Amino acid sequence: MGKGRVRAVEKRVLDQKLSLSPSNGSLNLPSGPVYYPTEEEFKEPLDYIDKIRPEAELYGICKIVPPESWKPPFALNLESFRFPTKTQEIHRLQARPASCDPKTFELEYNRFLEEHLGKKLKKKVIFVGEELDLCKLFNAVKRFGGYDKVIKGKKWAKVFQFLGSGEKISECAKHVLCRLYKEHLYEYENYHNRLDKDAVKGCKKGVHGAERVRHGFEFPISKRNKKNGDVEKVKLCKSEVEEDLDQACEQCKSGLHGDLMLLCDRCNKGWHIYCLSPPLNQIPPGNWYCLECLNSDEDSFGFVPGKCLLLKDFKRIADRAKRKWFGSGSVSRMQIEKKFWEIVDGSANEVKVLYGNDLDTSLYGSGFPRNNDQKPETVEAEIWNEYCGSPWNLNNLPKSKGSMLQAIHSNINGVTVPWLYVGMLFSSFCWHFEDHCFYSVNYLHWGEAKCWYSVPGNEASAFEKVMRKTLPDLFDAQPDLLFQLVTLLSPTVLQENRVPVYTVLQEPGNFVITFPRSYHAGFNFGLNCAEAVNFAPADWLPHGGFGAELYKLYRKVAVISHEELLCVVAKQGDYNIKVSTHLKKELLRMYTKEKNWRERLQRSGILRSSPMSPRKCPEYVGTEEDPTCIICKQLLHLSAVICCCRPSASACLEHWKHLCECEPRKLRLVYRYTLAQLHGLVQAVGKSGLETQEGNKKNSQEQNPGANRSVAFNKKAEQGHRTQGQLAEEWLVRACKVLQDAFSSVEFATLLEEAEQFLWAGSEMDRVRDVAKSLMEAKEWAEAVTDCLSKIEYRLHHDSEKMLLEYVDELLGVNPTPCIHPCHLKLKDYAEEARKISQEIDFTLSTCPTIFQLELLHSKVSSSPIYQRKCEILSHKISFSKMCVERARKYLTNTQPAGIELDALYKLKSEILELQVQLPETTLLLDLLREAESVRAKCSKILCSSISLKSVEELLHEFNSFGVNLPELNILRQYHSDTVSWISRFNRIMVDIHESGDHRSVVDELSSLAKDGAYLSIQVEELSLVEVELKKASCREKAKKVFSAKSSLDFIERLMSDAALLQIKEEKLFGDISGILSTACCWEERAKNILASEAQMSDLEDCLRASEEIHVILPSVEDIKNRILLVDSWLQKSEPFLPPASSLKSASSSLLELAALKDIVSQSRSLKVQLQEPQILERLLVNCEKWQCDTCQLLQETAHLLHKAKLDDVIHNTILPEIKNLISRLESAEKSGMDLGFNFDELPKLQTACSKLGWCCKTISLSCGTPFFEEVESLLEAEEKLTCPSSSLWSFLVEGIKWLKRALEVLSFPEDLRRCKLGDAEEILKDSKGTDILYHATVGQLQSAICKHKLWQDDVHQFFNLKPEQRSWSRLLQLNELGKLEAFDCSERDLVLSEVGKLEIWKQSCLHSLGRFGDEAIPLLGCLQKVKQHVDISLCLYQKSDYREKSTLCFFCVHPLHDQSLLTCSVCKDCYHVECLRGNEVDRTETENICLYCNFFVSGTVPQHGGNPWKFEGQHPNVPALIELLSDAEHLCTRIEETQVLREIVDQAAACNSCLREMLDFAVNYLDRNVDEASKTLTIALKATNIISVHSRETNIELELALKRNLWKFRVNKLLEDLGKPTLQQIQQHLKEGQVLKIPPEEYFRQRLAELKATGQNWAERAKKVATDSGALALERVFELIAEGENLPVHMKKEIKSLRARSMLHCICRKPYDSRSMIACDQCGEWYHTYCVKLQSRPKTYECPACLPLTEQREMNMTSVEPKTPSRWQTISGKRRSGTSIGKKMVTDITEWKHRKRIKREAKPSPQVHLLPRFFSEI
Repeated sequence: MGKGRVRAVEKRVLDQKLSLSPSNGSLNLPSGPVYYPTEEEFKEPLDYIDKIRPEAELYGICKIVPPESWKPPFALNLESFRFPTKTQEIHRLQARPASCDPKTFELEYNRFLEEHLGKKLKKKVIFVGEELDLCKLFNAVKRFGGYDKVIKGKKWAKVFQFLGSGEKISECAKHVLCRLYKEHLYEYENYHNRLDKDAVKGCKKGVHGAERVRHGFEFPISKRNKKNGDVEKVKLCKSEVEEDLDQACEQCKSGLHGDLMLLCDRCNKGWHIYCLSPPLNQIPPGNWYCLECLNSDEDSFGFVPGKCLLLKDFKRIADRAKRKWFGSGSVSRMQIEKKFWEIVDGSANEVKVLYGNDLDTSLYGSGFPRNNDQKPETVEAEIWNEYCGSPWNLNNLPKSKGSMLQAIHSNINGVTVPWLYVGMLFSSFCWHFEDHCFYSVNYLHWGEAKCWYSVPGNEASAFEKVMRKTLPDLFDAQPDLLFQLVTLLSPTVLQENRVPVYTVLQEPGNFVITFPRSYHAGFNFGLNCAEAVNFAPADWLPHGGFGAELYKLYRKVAVISHEELLCVVAKQGDYNIKVSTHLKKELLRMYTKEKNWRERLQRSGILRSSPMSPRKCPEYVGTEEDPTCIICKQLLHLSAVICCCRPSASACLEHWKHLCECEPRKLRLVYRYTLAQLHGLVQAVGKSGLETQEGNKKNSQEQNPGANRSVAFNKKAEQGHRTQGQLAEEWLVRACKVLQDAFSSVEFATLLEEAEQFLWAGSEMDRVRDVAKSLMEAKEWAEAVTDCLSKIEYRLHHDSEKMLLEYVDELLGVNPTPCIHPCHLKLKDYAEEARKISQEIDFTLSTCPTIFQLELLHSKVSSSPIYQRKCEILSHKISFSKMCVERARKYLTNTQPAGIELDALYKLKSEILELQVQLPETTLLLDLLREAESVRAKCSKILCSSISLKSVEELLHEFNSFGVNLPELNILRQYHSDTVSWISRFNRIMVDIHESGDHRSVVDELSSLAKDGAYLSIQVEELSLVEVELKKASCREKAKKVFSAKSSLDFIERLMSDAALLQIKEEKLFGDISGILSTACCWEERAKNILASEAQMSDLEDCLRASEEIHVILPSVEDIKNRILLVDSWLQKSEPFLPPASSLKSASSSLLELAALKDIVSQSRSLKVQLQEPQILERLLVNCEKWQCDTCQLLQETAHLLHKAKLDDVIHNTILPEIKNLISRLESAEKSGMDLGFNFDELPKLQTACSKLGWCCKTISLSCGTPFFEEVESLLEAEEKLTCPSSSLWSFLVEGIKWLKRALEVLSFPEDLRRCKLGDAEEILKDSKGTDILYHATVGQLQSAICKHKLWQDDVHQFFNLKPEQRSWSRLLQLNELGKLEAFDCSERDLVLSEVGKLEIWKQSCLHSLGRFGDEAIPLLGCLQKVKQHVDISLCLYQKSDYREKSTLCFFCVHPLHDQSLLTCSVCKDCYHVECLRGNEVDRTETENICLYCNFFVSGTVPQHGGNPWKFEGQHPNVPALIELLSDAEHLCTRIEETQVLREIVDQAAACNSCLREMLDFAVNYLDRNVDEASKTLTIALKATNIISVHSRETNIELELALKRNLWKFRVNKLLEDLGKPTLQQIQQHLKEGQVLKIPPEEYFRQRLAELKATGQNWAERAKKVATDSGALALERVFELIAEGENLPVHMKKEIKSLRARSMLHCICRKPYDSRSMIACDQCGEWYHTYCVKLQSRPKTYECPACLPLTEQREMNMTSVEPKTPSRWQTISGKRRSGTSIGKKMVTDITEWKHRKRIKREAKPSPQVHLLPRFFSEI
């Protein structure tokens, strides 16, 4: 079919349990494309995918159905396949709370309460009897859009469910939960929203802190300084910037750039803002917490590793889960999808499933055939080999031709190595796209379907935006959530947000392709097995670049280096036009980016550079690991920046500033390719890429890469005004001059260092690179020559390492010499001397020298300063010669027999001859070898011929003491020993053979002896005697067996024959056997006679019994037994057919087969036994054949009736008796056939014929009365099940019953079915007139129904022709009811239903818009009148008219007063219920009662249990909705009384709004100190609003704000006048609240608070300086400052306490605390300066002079003094003793004493000391 057009997934059946409906599922999603390639198109996968890509990529996914011939075998063994699983919690894939750490939330929440609201969370919040988790509640509301959206959408039930409770929530509990959130978390939510907005604004400004510090600008302080309370910016110069290196970044492990360090406000760990994932542009406002502190380990979510299971165990679990959800019947795709997304949305219970996902096929095996895998026995070798090499085999696809992944040498799991997936029902894969934006292919091997969802790659940004919007709490906790693959979101939500989503249903044998950047997800319909892998055609390359940038943004380590892949593919050169097009663009992008960044580095001052070390296998990707950037974690293949201060760290060119704080000149650029090489790669792929880029420039030159200069080199260099090109030219001139001069190491090193700034550039620097290479080669050569000469000269006088002669020759062989070096000639002389010694060694070794000559030459070579490898040969010859002499002397002096190995003598001989050295022991060694060879020859001669025992004994006697160990002599010794041992054994056995009665043991011994004698190499005469005795013993043993067990007749005859030959037949044992043999022969003759004739059954049995008494195995016994078994078998088969058994069988459910009876009768003729049963069976067979003949005649009569019946007889019911008679005969024939008990083929035909005739009889009988629709429907269902050939009677009845069904469908009007139209009824009636119809009563009913419908239509037309005011609502309802009963489907019926529906919807909407006044139990008119009454009272309140006369309501609960007990407020004079007034904690006395409203404005407090006075407990009418409903009422077809009442309500509501607006304007503009007037006005507004609120939401918010402002003024007034002196914290808290409430700055109370704050802060600053001035200010001035603080209108307790501590005096010098070293007395606690008490070092214990006698004090001082140099701390203390150090830090020793409690000394009290300072504490 080829590519074809895009088609949806067609209807299929996955297996017997699961059937899919043709719909696209319950989500109404469009289907992805499905392709059916031809055999030819299917050959190359990448070509075919490229062909369909333009169309399929728009969907992000597609399905490919292979040709029918492509059926790969499944390669794994299903019985032994074992794999690990993971547990998936499906109900938490979407509806799960964020993993928020409750401790972090509690810390942040308490900080918010203290800093912004001035309070603390004093007690736990209880909800439904348990503690409410505020952290989860906050995240739950955040998930659903915040408090306002939850209120608007009425989502508190979902919020409660999100908290983790499976129970339902009542309406009352919803209200309580809402109030708790409003009370505790609403302000906190607003605070966080403001912080988020501030953070967004800050990001747009884009402040770069690091650059500001480098240039001496202002920068925001770090998070560390924020926590200390300093919130102002600090201006620092470069010289004053000091980094705090004590805090290291958790990402890059660097403590640098402290100004950009972000510290967690809980764990105090640090991160640079540029190291975060994703990075931040600036430090965020407010408190900040790291992800470790935000996320809780308890709430963290992921797929937990499960058990390792066999496939059969996993299948059992999967099947059980499937039955649990859907039973054992079929289920549609819609049902499965609906249930799955209900679980994901959290609407169902907890669901956990197992999933064997991400199984590495290199460990667990692949489902596709592989060459190295074992082939299953059921698969043919040809098929196996075919699919092993198939390009669609997922093991081959990633690296197939045209895939970029060919360049990857190693295997990457999941990318180039497939992963296996074994799923069950609901096991899922969450939203994600592939690593590096690869393509992916998934093949479903077997099992049930897999459902996929996809978002196209061009909509990825929109998808991510919706995900972040829908799941904000999850993304706050995990910014990289989409990388985790653990989150699902319903496609319905995506569609609602205009994100296109497509679906594909993958069935077994289908491929699913996902495209780059395409987000996809899905789940399994049941047990299945799939396999997936990635691939990357050429069009993937730009997507791969995007993926690499994404990894960099989120600080993720990439799987492969995208830059390395581009370079390797470009260098391979084996690609077509398609590949080159995409590769050229991506290479050009990479080249441009690399070029720009390198030029930026050069402009920034990084001039040092060096190439990276070359790779061992540059033709593949990933063979060696590249360094990674410490910031963005990306692989640095092309280039990196390094610094010597951090040798193990590298940074990319983008983040080089964050590597360290060294100057740019100290940094180094390392690169793998120069820009010229990269440019060459671009040109090799396609020259047009770079030409197009540079062709757009003005003033372009010819395309000569060496002629153009890069942009960076045409700019001014930092040194002077010379360009980089000019600097390069100057460098070349200097380098050429240096090469021509004598070698200077300093000049060469300087030039090479300067060249580093040019080497990385483009082709314009090729000359620089060539010259630099020459310089490097010359430098290396010159340094090698110098080093070599210095080592040679040093060796002349010292014992050190020698230089190799070959190395010296290599240095001298360089021609021409790279540079001029003075040591060159001197090195030549040393080399010439070494060559002469080498020639002398060659001459000596060519002769045959002595050891002495060799040692003399070796000493001469050792004295040379140049080492020669020939010296090793010389040393080896000397040492080996000495070793040979030693071994030869050892062999010649040996005296032990066989003490010398012959091989050792031969080896020593060959070594001496090869050595070519004169040795004196050589002649003696050769004589010994000749003697050994002579002995070997004699031994070999004996072994080659027949060996006699005597000759062997003579030879062994002659050479018994020979010293050489000869193998042949050892063999003869062994032969002799074996023979002597065998002869002694023979003699012993022959003595015992006749005495033993155990024939078995005798046979074993003789057999063993004969066997061993046969293996002897020396001939012995006794062997023949052993063989004769063995035969006799064996014969006797066999004779014994005849009596122990039955033997065959042949065996006994052979045994007697053997005994005769051995002459032992006369023995008694063989005589007994002869008698047994004669008895057996007689029985055998009788048996043969019986088998030859047709005997009785008794003869056979007698013969068999006689055989049992004979102890011989007889040949004819088996024939007798077989004959008896054959007869018994036939009788057993015929038993069911014999008369007694046949009667029993007929009563049972199973029937006999006639063919079996015929077979048994046929077998009886071959039996050779006389029986009666065959005759009985033959008579039964005749009866069966007669019944078959009669039955065929009856069936023919039935067929004739159906085909030849006359229609007139049918219409007049005259055919019924004939049909009934035939049915009776058929039933009788069926009964007689069943009685015979056989399974006749005619029985089903008889039953079918009866059913057909019965159906005809019922159908004809329906014409006698009015049938029911169910009867007709059942007859039609029965007709579909009956298969009847075409016949006139049958066709006539079927046509009639179908017409009857259509007519009854029209007449029955079932509510659940769609009504038919009038035209359909008339057409049915018309059909009845054109043909002969049986059912005349139904025709009459149909005519009556049509008449009634027409009359109803006339009534409807008459009603709608009236004017709207003349139409009656009751008449319309009557027409509606009649239409439901009598009308067909028509426009008039739709019109009536529509108008009635509009009116009912209008009333229902009106009822809902009335809020708490809307009661469905009361008519709408009554509810509207109740609302009007309340609006009247509210308007009277606003207008201050006689509202008390009109009001019959309690102003608090807004319920009628009636005759209940009432109380009148003593302030406003309004009436209230006693329960309402006294049920609240308000101010009252015995004589007066004050209502809640007046109490609120009089006291400024809200009762604990009285509720909030401006928050009414109920929903007020929605006035805008009522106005809209009033407008909609104009379009209704009738006029109703409710519209007039509604119009009056709307008019009065407008008047109320106008009055409230005037009151609010008055309250807002009222700035006077006296708040009574505003309070009275607001009281009226509050009462009126409480009765009924007919205002907009904005007006209600303004009213609430006005009430809060008034309450704030009251509280401030109370704080300033009634509560004494306020604290600074209280003042600041009220000022913050005033700012939040937007109190004008000119308001009296705000001005007053600002003045008090300024006064208090001014004095507090002065007190703080004095408290830390180390005694600089006089005590009198300190006391004056204390008195001033006590007289302030602000309470300054803390500062006054510190000043009093400052005024305390210490030591014998009577001075206050200063920075000098001090020590405390262990007895009285008084403090002393160590200088004043003359202590040079601090002892462990100290007692002051007031606590010890003077003599003891002197002894202690003497022992304490040490004659050491004073410490640095003491020196500093001494320097500061004369003056004061204001504002400096305390020294380390004193800061360690901070928290020790002080004790007053009683011995020397100080009159000016009031309390001890809080700054000291003991060590």
